Amino acid sequence: MDGLPQHHGLRRVVLWVALLNLAYFGVEFGVARTIGSVSLFADSIDFLEDASVNFLILVALGWTVQSRARLGMVLALILLIPGLATLWTAWRQFIALQPPEAFPLSLTGLGALAINLTCAFMLAKFRKHQGSLTKAAFLSARNDALANVAIIIAGIVTAFTLSPWPDLVVGLGIAVMNGNAAWEVWGTARKEHQNVKA
Repeated sequence: MDGLPQHHGLRRVVLWVALLNLAYFGVEFGVARTIGSVSLFADSIDFLEDASVNFLILVALGWTVQSRARLGMVLALILLIPGLATLWTAWRQFIALQPPEAFPLSLTGLGALAINLTCAFMLAKFRKHQGSLTKAAFLSARNDALANVAIIIAGIVTAFTLSPWPDLVVGLGIAVMNGNAAWEVWGTARKEHQNVKA
């Protein structure tokens, strides 16, 4: 009985996190397309991925430990999608070498930071609950907040240098962070799966 309020609280938090991520995906994707930013494009795809991950978590909360572990492995693969999208966008920007508009870049990054800090704060007390599932959501929100700080800095540097490189470097950095998060989630999910089989 003691676990039921926590379980209900987790469900409510995950739903809010999913909705916030979905809403800001639309904002960031629109700005990224308008100003030609690799880092904002990568981060917007990441918001869409986060929304998908949290909706999947919401569905899977009532599943068995083994089923949740299997889904955790799937989520680890989903975490790689933004990184692959970033590499493609970065390649196109590398060829064009056109810097994005600096002010919208930093302002949109600041808004994304506010959303991700809110999500990370809401998920923090549940990050060890339900194993790899909520760990995936917490790691994603935490990494996104770090990426948003880098986006803000990239915008400031771009304003002074008029160079496309800060945006490109941050975009590639987001891809690396998503790869690391995917590895951590995969490891946790495999351990859960092996413990159930044992």
